Amino acid sequence: MKRFRPRLTYANVIASLALFVALGGSAVAAGLAKNSVGPNQLKKGAVKAQKIAKQAVTSGKIAPRAVTAGKLGPNAVLPGNLGAGIIDASKISAGAVTAEKIKNNVVTGPKITNGAVTSQKIAQNGVATSNLSEKSVTTAKLNEGAVTAAKLAPEVLNNVNPLKGGQTLRGVFSLGGTKKAAEDASAFASVSYQQPLTAAPLVVNVVQKGGPSTGLCPGLGGGGTTPEAAAGVACLYLTTETNLEGVGPAALTAEGNRLGVTLTAKGAKAGEGNFVASGIWAVTAP
Repeated sequence: MKRFRPRLTYANVIASLALFVALGGSAVAAGLAKNSVGPNQLKKGAVKAQKIAKQAVTSGKIAPRAVTAGKLGPNAVLPGNLGAGIIDASKISAGAVTAEKIKNNVVTGPKITNGAVTSQKIAQNGVATSNLSEKSVTTAKLNEGAVTAAKLAPEVLNNVNPLKGGQTLRGVFSLGGTKKAAEDASAFASVSYQQPLTAAPLVVNVVQKGGPSTGLCPGLGGGGTTPEAAAGVACLYLTTETNLEGVGPAALTAEGNRLGVTLTAKGAKAGEGNFVASGIWAVTAP
């Protein structure tokens, strides 16, 4: 009696190999202890996004500090990937978010809670006039005493703090230039009052130093160093005049308003070189 001996065919080999892989893979997976395969057992790049089912990796499956900035590719985390309230102040390290990392219009008023931005959190010169929209800062948004005179620009202060009646302001003036022979040359200068007047001076007088005093411009008091002016009058005492067209008051033209005086001087027609007019002034509020 002959014994039957099965012959090994190509189909048998393929079928056996497939069965072995199927059973072997399941057996291997079933035979692995929990947490026995970690990052150190995986080749770099072995697990790609396409191999991970949706919702397979949740925050509960990620160890603290497991995902750092160095492990995230460009555009890996976008606003649409983050749930509301996931990132709060406690999760942001100091200096992590700078102005350069924030796109224009990303942070708007509705996204900032009351009291979130204080003066200590704003760098010096961090907020300039160009950063403020019209009417964004109103009286209701300023603490009492927050804006003092020292914090106001001179042109603003001039409009809110006019000189009181009878008070006097004093200062110096100087103007001049250089001219060639047979040419006309003029120099211009302005005197700005430290505070505005409530109205322009009634009279603007140019007085030569040492000349006769008048009721409007009484002269120089205090040992000849303190110019005086009557109420509502601006007096300019000419103390130096060199190579000017005209002598004394005729050498200087002055026009005034509530903020100051504009001066004009001309070089002598027959002269050349430098011409100068200088002196001291006073104005008294009406």
